[in-house]
Amino acid sequence: MTSRQDSTFDDQTELLTTDPVEINQQTTGSSMTSMSSRGALLLLFLALVGAAANALVLYALVASKQHEKHALIFNQNLLDFVSCFFLVISNALKVDNIYLSGTLGYWLCMIVLSELFSYGAFHGSVINLAAITVERYLKVVHAVWAKKLQNWMIYSTVAFAWIAGVVVAVAMIFPTSSVVDGACLMGVFSSHQAQLAYWIWYILSFYVVILLIFIFCYGRILMAIRHQAQVMVAHSATGSSTAQTQSKQIQTNVIKTMILVSVLFAVSWVPVYIYVLDLLINGKNPNLAADSLRRYAAMSVTYLYNCINPFIYATKFDPVRRILLRLIPCKKTTQPVAVNLS
Repeated sequence: MTSRQDSTFDDQTELLTTDPVEINQQTTGSSMTSMSSRGALLLLFLALVGAAANALVLYALVASKQHEKHALIFNQNLLDFVSCFFLVISNALKVDNIYLSGTLGYWLCMIVLSELFSYGAFHGSVINLAAITVERYLKVVHAVWAKKLQNWMIYSTVAFAWIAGVVVAVAMIFPTSSVVDGACLMGVFSSHQAQLAYWIWYILSFYVVILLIFIFCYGRILMAIRHQAQVMVAHSATGSSTAQTQSKQIQTNVIKTMILVSVLFAVSWVPVYIYVLDLLINGKNPNLAADSLRRYAAMSVTYLYNCINPFIYATKFDPVRRILLRLIPCKKTTQPVAVNLS
């Protein structure tokens, strides 16, 4: 990051060709280093909380055997856990401000400090969240057709989320990152136009399109649920089986859970995108801008998503909640706990 608040994008990209002494003066001032360290510590704490919370939910999903019945939901928490886990590692190293040199320093920058695996898992998480939305939509709105879905289709979607997430991260990080005077510089594009084009594509692909999928699918789902409720009321005189009623209730709970997760995703990423667009409009590079306070504040709100998301599963997804309650030492159950196997 540069120490000049009013520096333009062209000034920032010149960091790659400036004398090492000048680079050190611009990027490693005591105040900026202190700010970066505090920001890294904050993100490190949030990542630790997110990793621990997602690990607990993963355990509960496996213990309740729901990971077999809800493979995409299990994969969602696994991706969030991996993202938080590698975020812990990268930010722990950033706090130390280690000096990079040689081949080892280059790969440490490209793979660890650049948060390659964390970004890859995050992008896969977004793709997987969209896949869950589409799956819920098909099961509720097109139930007959959804019954034709095979397990290999679900597992192929799981694999695609991982592969596509890593590919996007690699395609962004490797061409725009480098080691300069012992520091790992990331997100340095060849021109302001190239960076602007990238961010427009990125926001459209990983935010706007995802939101449109949420709105369309969950809008249709809610309409279908309302119609089904009216039909059940109309036929209440003939009665309905307990199994069918329980199945509908479980399905509704899963849908409510995913709607909350989707809304959380939509809200938590707003600060970062506003921050990025504001800097781009003013001709600055978001990765090199000097206002670290705004940057880390926006990123902290975003990473709260990984911390809060698993708690939504814990409180709204019944099988997960039951298993987690058993882990509380002072919690006593006088009756056997039944696990839904829907």
